[in-house]
Amino acid sequence: MKYFYAWLWLLGGCLLTACSADIQDYQKNEPKFDLFEYFSSTTQAWGMVQDYTDKQTRRFEVLIKGSVEGEVLTLVEDFVFDDGEESQRIWIITRTDRGEYLGEADDIIGQAKGKAVGNTLHWQYTFLLQTEQQAIQVLFDDWMYRQDEKHMFNLTKIKKFGIEVGKITLFFQKQP
Repeated sequence: MKYFYAWLWLLGGCLLTACSADIQDYQKNEPKFDLFEYFSSTTQAWGMVQDYTDKQTRRFEVLIKGSVEGEVLTLVEDFVFDDGEESQRIWIITRTDRGEYLGEADDIIGQAKGKAVGNTLHWQYTFLLQTEQQAIQVLFDDWMYRQDEKHMFNLTKIKKFGIEVGKITLFFQKQP
């Protein structure tokens, strides 16, 4: 009987792993995702945060102003939340010679790392999340999907100790 449970546990783990998306799955999708090209001007975004029960806990808008100098993209993100809170994040993102992206911002621990394939960017980083009581480190696992020349979707899983504790959904639109 103990072998049955071990086999069942192993099978369950394999099935969960098989359900995970791989960035290579998007290789043929269009339009091609170029982070620098998409964010090289002004972009408006709308989003929401949900907790682990899928309850919406916050809504926000963000105005993003991007500029590119060589292999460095600077993004100035100005957030306005539904409760009136305002905040700003400034990203400095470098494109590597292998087509990957490395990013830094004040509330990011270490470096964000990402790779674009087809119409998709997979981007991960440790974020210092400020709660009412304390600041806690969580992993942001972002999947960005280019819809067309002007629109993009972003789905983020927020994890603590490998367990999903929330998610963020964002919709982007490039401004003229």
